[in-house]
Amino acid sequence: LKCVQGKAVVNSLSLKEGEDDFLAKAKLVQRYGAAVVVMAFDEQGQAETVERKVEICARAYQLLVERVGMDPTDIIFDPNVLAVATGIEEHARFGLSFIEATRIIKQRCPGAKVSGGISNLSFSFRGNEVVREAMHSAFLYHAIKAGLTMGIVNAGQLVVYEDIAPELLVRVEDVIFDRRPDATERLVTHAESIHGGGKKREEDLGWRDAPVEKRLEYALVRGVLDFIEADTEEARLQYDRPLSVIEGPLMDGMKVVGDLFGAGKMFLPQVVKSARAMKRAVAHLTPFMEDSAEGNRSQGKVVLATVKGDVHDIGKNIVAVVLRCNNYEVVDLGVMVPATKILDTALAEGADVVGLSGLITPSLDEMVGVAKEMKRRGMTLPLLIGGATTSRQHTAVKVAPMYDHCTVHVLDASRVVGVVSNLIDPERRAALDVENRAEQDKLRKIHGGRRIKPVRPLAVARAAAPAFDWANDPPPPTPAHLGRRVLDDIPLAEIVPYIDWTFFFTAWQLKGRFPGILEHAKYGAAARELYEHGQQMLRRMVDERLVTARAVYGFWPAAREGDDIIVYDEARAGERLRFAMLRQQQHSGDGPHLCLADYLAPQDGPPDHIGAFAVTTGLRAEVAAKRFEAEGDDYSAIMLKALADRLAEALAEMLHQRARREWGYGADEQLGPEDLIAERYRGIRPAFGYPACPDHTEKSKLFELLGAREVGIELTEHFAMTPAASVSGIYLAHPQARYFGVGRIGADQVRDYAERKRMTTAEIERWLGSSLAYDPDAG
Repeated sequence: LKCVQGKAVVNSLSLKEGEDDFLAKAKLVQRYGAAVVVMAFDEQGQAETVERKVEICARAYQLLVERVGMDPTDIIFDPNVLAVATGIEEHARFGLSFIEATRIIKQRCPGAKVSGGISNLSFSFRGNEVVREAMHSAFLYHAIKAGLTMGIVNAGQLVVYEDIAPELLVRVEDVIFDRRPDATERLVTHAESIHGGGKKREEDLGWRDAPVEKRLEYALVRGVLDFIEADTEEARLQYDRPLSVIEGPLMDGMKVVGDLFGAGKMFLPQVVKSARAMKRAVAHLTPFMEDSAEGNRSQGKVVLATVKGDVHDIGKNIVAVVLRCNNYEVVDLGVMVPATKILDTALAEGADVVGLSGLITPSLDEMVGVAKEMKRRGMTLPLLIGGATTSRQHTAVKVAPMYDHCTVHVLDASRVVGVVSNLIDPERRAALDVENRAEQDKLRKIHGGRRIKPVRPLAVARAAAPAFDWANDPPPPTPAHLGRRVLDDIPLAEIVPYIDWTFFFTAWQLKGRFPGILEHAKYGAAARELYEHGQQMLRRMVDERLVTARAVYGFWPAAREGDDIIVYDEARAGERLRFAMLRQQQHSGDGPHLCLADYLAPQDGPPDHIGAFAVTTGLRAEVAAKRFEAEGDDYSAIMLKALADRLAEALAEMLHQRARREWGYGADEQLGPEDLIAERYRGIRPAFGYPACPDHTEKSKLFELLGAREVGIELTEHFAMTPAASVSGIYLAHPQARYFGVGRIGADQVRDYAERKRMTTAEIERWLGSSLAYDPDAG
């Protein structure tokens, strides 16, 4: 703002970080004489309805005019143009809501302007420019009449409103104004007739007429393998040496991939496909390399590892692919890597950055240990923290204080390139470090205020346990058989119908429920392509038996004693083991304080039972994935692992259905796949390490009961299951059993739990660190 010529427009401010942050930034804008775009976001999120859009903009207007003294004509509100015709009912009024809100905002906020990102409206019709142009023109026509001042749109691709074909205009405006319930379907049908399909193949191959450099770029951006070796060979013959092909057109193409990914115009599945094409091209050039020692000059070197005790690596592998796509050299040490090996490798390789990944909660403590060891060694390398259970707050509170140098949490693969790029550049690294430390200081203060949570005494919580009438309620069902049963080499085709595809897309960072995500305004095209490739890989996994599915399950007599579940031998003659459970101590209302043990009959009640299970679809998965990786096909390797995970969850669902039938209470179930995914059945299957029973160490008892190691499933020292595509847990049959989160627990329950488990309080605090309502290090 100090340097820009003329009057600047700052894009953008919002209230999502609260009024103090908003006012501080607005005062800087005012100080340097700029105008400002204000997005219709606040602490509760993005405004979608007319009421919320107007409420947020009116509040921001009052703050800017009265508290900052800003000229109203310097304020430009953006009330969020959102996609319509997505097939989701809640989206139907998005277009009309923007127009109505614009009219009211102009009345309530005199002098202010209104802007909007017009192209957002038509995301559902990407690829059909005729429909998109008509939607933009019609929307602009009505929004301008309502008071729209400015819009972000490709002015060269706007049709004149009067020139829109009458039938198309009617259907477009039906959608914009939500005039009829079938508006979306009618526009989609009409769009197909406009779009046509006769010249698709011709257009698809038109890129083959371009120069070889552009052909390589096209192939890399789209992950096309059909001509990659031929085009690479053509380029090799034109360039002075093979390395010049890598450093020239191939890296230029990957730079386009990186730019598109960073701009949100490509998604992870597409990036991984691009990496596969790049690897194929480099593999073709490798035999011709004149000076293999010279290699490709990378942007920097990153050592990545899943920490000791953890076997999950899909996220880490995606990060590695994204970094390689952006010309970083990645040393991937794999899974279950001890701190010593990670740091020795980083020093030996001359790494610029160390990255740690983990999924299970005990991995968090292992990351703390790595940070301590880096400090002890006097290392100065930046440390990246990532993984499903990690967070900015945990990194700030637990990891960063253990290391004197830059420690940064990375939320997902889409952000890793920018972070690594900043960390490697000395000047940008210093700036990032200052900003990162300030943010972490803020998070530590917030954590300090939140961590000391008020919890009810354990005795009070236990007195508020759910009251079941065991004497008068129908007696608990009795399973058809007792003891364990092993299912060996389960046909994968039987498991496939039980797959919940929503989490398949989540693994690829495409967020949305299946099947709606296939028509998502932003992700739809990428999701459809990913789904097609997933189906192809799944067929290979089934037909070629790329993975093996095994399971063990069983039923045993059981009863509750306090907050413990006692498991008896099959004759109920003696105790085999007991699962120690935790009880809710935090509560927002007057309802019961739950514990999983509550769902078992007490010792003096009617005979009850518990079920247990462990399943895996990961046997041989690692071998198949490594074969793909050896062929330079990371895309297929990650795809296979992601599908193996989904098959494991599907097998758990299928086995639970079988268990309910054999237990008797589910014998008459008539549930389809959607009903199963929605859990429209009696009973639950909680897993140790999850919110209702967050202690991973109880898995050792479960594995003892089941003999799970006999079917090929092992536990690491941190109680992660290997193969990674494995699921285990217990079955509870009570009709009122439901999933819940234990939440924070107090010191009184920790002491009681430690005594019941015959462990020290310090050990329990270490395993349950994220569940504590107090700071065990506070002295």
